[in-house]
Amino acid sequence: MKTNPLAPSAASPLRRRLPLAALVATTALLLSACASSPASTSDSTAPSPDASDSSNESSASARVALTYDGGIYVLDAESLELIADLPLEGFNRLNPAGDGRNVMISTTEGFQVLDTATPEITDLVFDAPTPGHVVRHGDKTILFSDGTGDAIIYETADLLDSGDELPVTEIVASEAAHHGVAIALEDGTFLSTLGTSEGRTGVRALDSERTEIARNEECPSVHGEGAAQNEIAVFGCSDGVLVYDNGEFTKIQAADTYGRTGNEYVSETSPLTVGDYNADPDSEGYLLTQLVVTDTVAKTSTVVDMPAGVGYTWRDVARGPEDLAWVLGSDGSLHVLDPATGDFTDESYPVISEWEGPVEWQDAHPALTILGDTAYVTEPATNSIHKVDLTTGEVVATTQLDGAPIEIAVVTG
Repeated sequence: MKTNPLAPSAASPLRRRLPLAALVATTALLLSACASSPASTSDSTAPSPDASDSSNESSASARVALTYDGGIYVLDAESLELIADLPLEGFNRLNPAGDGRNVMISTTEGFQVLDTATPEITDLVFDAPTPGHVVRHGDKTILFSDGTGDAIIYETADLLDSGDELPVTEIVASEAAHHGVAIALEDGTFLSTLGTSEGRTGVRALDSERTEIARNEECPSVHGEGAAQNEIAVFGCSDGVLVYDNGEFTKIQAADTYGRTGNEYVSETSPLTVGDYNADPDSEGYLLTQLVVTDTVAKTSTVVDMPAGVGYTWRDVARGPEDLAWVLGSDGSLHVLDPATGDFTDESYPVISEWEGPVEWQDAHPALTILGDTAYVTEPATNSIHKVDLTTGEVVATTQLDGAPIEIAVVTG
């Protein structure tokens, strides 16, 4: 696997950082095909900026942020007009901050804030050696530092009002540094993965006072998370799915001896989650041909086959209207999975040309994200992004860029 030589923007005397107790000397992301789209995390409705605040007047429009080799594009989400081309060296990951305006850029120094309204790469950086997952749920945003194992928690809306200072944060330390993820539930429960640099084993639950109330270490290679209806949380394992419900963990064993789920695609209005699924530990490449639907109430799971000859990667699944799951297939079409039936519908919508999976997970390949009734689909082969009306399947806008899009993040405005 490639390392991830993220490079920060030029140093600035105005840069603000969070103090961390321990720093780990590393500049490479220890990631393995992580999901970073909004659809792969638990993301409730983002708060709208206060229209009376003049500093937020320019944030009324939805924005699309795209990384490319050498920078970040910011586009108007309605027209796909290019608004800004912001230079930034290195391989940079993007995650919406959850406030409808800001996006987190993973750099070597931590999570750096991209203001899509201005737009600009700001001097605000949450110190986090080897930054990993960003989770948005309820009114909290959680940033996980793989280099320290620290979870950084802040009130999502506070970043909008923080000006040139970082918002007040809470830091919850892990037992050891690892590539992890955490989520804060609305009742104060905090769920965080367990592991070391050598491997990951499970999840622990802490109460609002950060006292441990439950743990489960039967989730090898735990990765990814999501919160389904009624805040039932799910995590992927290499042999199934781990569910946290009302203070208790339940392990749902995979249908196969090796049945890896690395990412969960959830809706907070559905008890059914959709995960990627790989039953072959010796498989090469990153294209997958199966998904897994988990019933978080019944505590069961069902493996679903993609249409014949069609694959996808973790970047190509998103939940959309009516809690359906949309999958951008390697045939270039959007396919619709109904989690309630476990079947793909008869409808599919051509959007881009056929494509092959990436050689390395960081390589540019098509990605999908959904905002309301609209899908945004990247096509690196043509340096393009397409806007799709999901009510009709029609491509309603296309923009060609100078560079091939890699990561995508869409904010509501």
